[in-house]
Parts: sequence; C-alpha cells; structure tokens
Amino acid sequence: MNLFVKLIVNAVIVYLLAWLLPGIGVESFWSAIIVAFVLGILNIFIKPLLVLFTIPVTIITLGLFILVIDAVIILIAGSFVDGFAVNGFWWALLFSLCMSFLNAAFMGKDSAEEI
Repeated sequence: MNLFVKLIVNAVIVYLLAWLLPGIGVESFWSAIIVAFVLGILNIFIKPLLVLFTIPVTIITLGLFILVIDAVIILIAGSFVDGFAVNGFWWALLFSLCMSFLNAAFMGKDSAEEI
C-alpha cells in the first residue's frame, strides 16, 4: 500500500509541475501516473549505473553531477512516455530539482532519494 501511495503522490507532483513549468507537458493524469512509474523504474535500474560510470566526474564536481544524472533520467522518461514532453535539458533539470524538493516536503527526506 505504501508503494501505491508514493506512486500517486509522485503522479500528483508530476502533474502539478507540468502545470507550473511551461517547458514540461503532461497530457493527462494517467500519463502522470505512467511517468511516475517509469521514473521509479529508471531510478532503480539506470541511475545506479550512471552514477557508477561517472564517479570521477561526480567527485570532481563535489556531487553536483548527480543533478545532471537526474536531468538525464527525466529526459529518458520523456522519450519513453508518449504523453510526457520535456523541452530540453534545463527544463529537465528544473523539473528534477522541483520534484525532489516537493517529494521531500510531502513524503519526508528519505523519499527524495528515490526520485
């Protein structure tokens, strides 16, 4: 049940951010649910690999390169989900930052790492 609640909260955050940010588009709430699910899957399987391959760059940038990885994950999700559009890297970065902040605000600090 906890996983379902997290999925719905993430979908609401995706839908809200798509409404607020002009560079992000979501066709419907159903698309937002799919985006939340795809982001979860990408964060489980792809993000650890990207972090592992970019350890030297992440160390040199004092961890700030993780923000770039998060933006890349958002762009990958945008290419997988038909009802979700991201208009460039900077919008993906802003979306990722806002999503992390809102996720931490609504579900606690441990949930921000799952984005």
